[in-house]
Amino acid sequence: MGSLVKLALIGTHGAGKTTIAYEICSLLKRSRQNVELVREVARRSPFPVNANTTLEGQLWILHTQIAAELEAANSASNVVCDRSVLDNYCYLVNKFGRQPELEAWLLWWMKTYDLLVGISPFAEPIIRDGFRSEDGAFQRRIDELLKHLLEQPPFDALRERVVWMEGSDRSQWAERIFAAAFPALIDSHNAKKPVR
Repeated sequence: MGSLVKLALIGTHGAGKTTIAYEICSLLKRSRQNVELVREVARRSPFPVNANTTLEGQLWILHTQIAAELEAANSASNVVCDRSVLDNYCYLVNKFGRQPELEAWLLWWMKTYDLLVGISPFAEPIIRDGFRSEDGAFQRRIDELLKHLLEQPPFDALRERVVWMEGSDRSQWAERIFAAAFPALIDSHNAKKPVR
């Protein structure tokens, strides 16, 4: 079963992408839509991650992310990813520089996302979870790399698919993303809201 809509949240670690992804999935389920969430695969990596990553580790993450997205699209009509392969590629670029031999392949896969929604990091320090790097400079570096890559060939070809969430009221972001990605579902979703 091919997916009807495939959405990826993009941004550095600790930006709140996973929380928003769950909220979007909840909105889809309340609209009686079949959806699969593809969560961060790096947590399962047998290789070092964060600033200590290895080339093998990043290749494992990229391939595992794609495999997870293929599996999700095979079992649900809508797929929400709490990151994209480009996010993962930023960690490789940070440590090893750009890899032109990978970029055509990554661009090809990035075109499978119908919408890319940029989530900027919180102003506050990263919440400790025992996995993500808490280094604010490293977090900002990944954020800057992602934005830079999206402005450079070949990834600038994705410009029309990218929307950045702005404003401090994050409580409305999931609803805004839902409306942008699934406009045909808005009326049915609103009809199911309880009257206040």
